[in-house]
Amino acid sequence: MPKGKKRKFVEKRKRCGRIVGLAVCSEKDSIAFIIPIYYNFSESKYPIIVDNKKGQVNTMEKKELLYEGKAKKVYTTKHPDQLIVSYKDDATAFDGQKKGTIVGKGAINNRMTNHIFKLLEQKGVPTHLVEELNDRETVVKKVEIVPLEVIIRNYSAGSFAKKLGMEEGIKLACPTLEFSYKNDDLHDPFINSYYALALKLATQEEIDAITKYAFVVNDVMQEYFASLGIDLIDFKIEFGRLADGTIILADEVSPDTCRLWDKETHEKLDKDRFRRDLGNVEDAYNEVFRRLGIQ
Repeated sequence: MPKGKKRKFVEKRKRCGRIVGLAVCSEKDSIAFIIPIYYNFSESKYPIIVDNKKGQVNTMEKKELLYEGKAKKVYTTKHPDQLIVSYKDDATAFDGQKKGTIVGKGAINNRMTNHIFKLLEQKGVPTHLVEELNDRETVVKKVEIVPLEVIIRNYSAGSFAKKLGMEEGIKLACPTLEFSYKNDDLHDPFINSYYALALKLATQEEIDAITKYAFVVNDVMQEYFASLGIDLIDFKIEFGRLADGTIILADEVSPDTCRLWDKETHEKLDKDRFRRDLGNVEDAYNEVFRRLGIQ
């Protein structure tokens, strides 16, 4: 705070018995900021949110639990067009047949997703991101999820390699794009755009927008991860519709949804370590987070 400026208030917030931040506001300039003291990997009913325009600390209260999935909980808020997403440490594979816990995963996935989404927005990809509240929780725009899982592949791996009888790790001549029908009961079957149209899952205009954005996401993330010494093997993303029908990127981008291999050693730094019982799962997630350099 500049010299001579009077502090309007100083407020410490505690969660789980630990101070996690110090909120300071300048009375004259109405500038608010947070001095982090400790990371907090637990959920909070009243996450701290700082309004830099108004110069005050507010709380965004989680209301009703709207949905709980394999990796996240979604809560309503006082704003009808905004939700709070809370990331969990729970891990599943093979349509929920394998279950476990990856300690710290929720915090890593939340912060990594927000970091990547900010990069993508700078490149013209609209996302659901509104505000990161704390390590595990983020305010997002309310969307209707388009029931298509969008998969981009740059190298052979996983089911792609198995179906086509290929070794893993072969660089493809160009990226591929796949759609899967988002339906757990049917195990997310592979479909094409004609299926999506026939089943009224999306319009042609929406499919065109999703396809365009998906390849932009791939270009941006390939370049970014390469700068961190990581090959982006493949990834899954999801899109949603705003109330006015606008298509935006939703869900997450994390080691849960991306295959990430070290460029030099080809060590897997993603959820495959959990799926395939390779061990050192937490270490892999933390290594990706370390390379991101998120403060």
